[in-house]
Amino acid sequence: MLSLSGLRSTDALHHMRKRPLSQKAEANPWTDTPLIVTNRCPETIWPGISTQSGYGPPLNGFELKSGSSQNQTVSADWQGRIWGRTNCTFNNGNGGGKACGSGDCNGVLDCRVGGDTPVTLAEFTLNAGDGQTYYDISLVDGYNLPLAIVLQPLGNRSMEEIPPNLTNPSCMATGELLAEKNFSPYDSGQQFFLGTTSANPLPFENSVSVNDVIRWCPWDLQVKPPTAPGDGVYPYPDDIMWRPSFNPCYSACAKWNKQEDCCTGSYGSPSTCQPSEYSRAAKRVCPDAYSYAFDDQTSTFIIPAGSGFEVVFCPGGRSTNILASEADQLNQLANTGHVSGSNSK
Repeated sequence: MLSLSGLRSTDALHHMRKRPLSQKAEANPWTDTPLIVTNRCPETIWPGISTQSGYGPPLNGFELKSGSSQNQTVSADWQGRIWGRTNCTFNNGNGGGKACGSGDCNGVLDCRVGGDTPVTLAEFTLNAGDGQTYYDISLVDGYNLPLAIVLQPLGNRSMEEIPPNLTNPSCMATGELLAEKNFSPYDSGQQFFLGTTSANPLPFENSVSVNDVIRWCPWDLQVKPPTAPGDGVYPYPDDIMWRPSFNPCYSACAKWNKQEDCCTGSYGSPSTCQPSEYSRAAKRVCPDAYSYAFDDQTSTFIIPAGSGFEVVFCPGGRSTNILASEADQLNQLANTGHVSGSNSK
């Protein structure tokens, strides 16, 4: 069983992304867009939520036991992030030092700031003012838990007619929870998996092995790297080195804060900032996830505004490869609001 214990971060690395974090929004009784958070991990987690604009949910941090969901609502123009915290012990919710092994937000249960890196992020802009919703799974701040995003159509016919295999990405970069190659959840007919069925199956990444995923994070970016043998140099290849089953991974930017890794300063454009070793490794195990700041074209989902979402931690299966394999349909969806053959009007 995956163990999330024993991982209290010793470094308070507060890396600020291009989209700044803010305090939680004031409560608004007229928010009615669903924001559901589900825990399918084998252990309890403590999700955190940060609101950047619009009206956020009543709770921005809470305990979520394995197999449970927390249903909340946000405004139709909400912009924010969701992440998972692990191995938390709170001091009556009053803060005072670190409370969580990963994703901690100043030691309090109900988050008022973003989570400490490294964290896997679900990022949303529900209505950018252009009638469209933008969302993504981000590993720009590192990785700590598998995560999937599932669209909730809200009974809107036009949204229900969008094939769900175009809208529901998943990132599975924890080896112990990864399904084998050629994974298919639809073998028993119309079985649901992340909102999809055999009628519209998700495209999965099927090249990496469980061992590949266990070893994707470079040694120097692991939160708890093993002691280097001999003269302090890690061996390559590193198969002889033991790795823990759960070990969060800093991104190169979150760990080193260098301009070339963070795409800032003289590296602040797509032409000057290139993916790092971390970014390339992250993209291999999670093709639909952001791996560095200018990874927009292969990481952003764009759909008509008007839907809610469910964020699923430890969704099972394998990472999806939607953006590459369904590029033509996704371009149609972004440009016209519907997909040919989906019976949208």
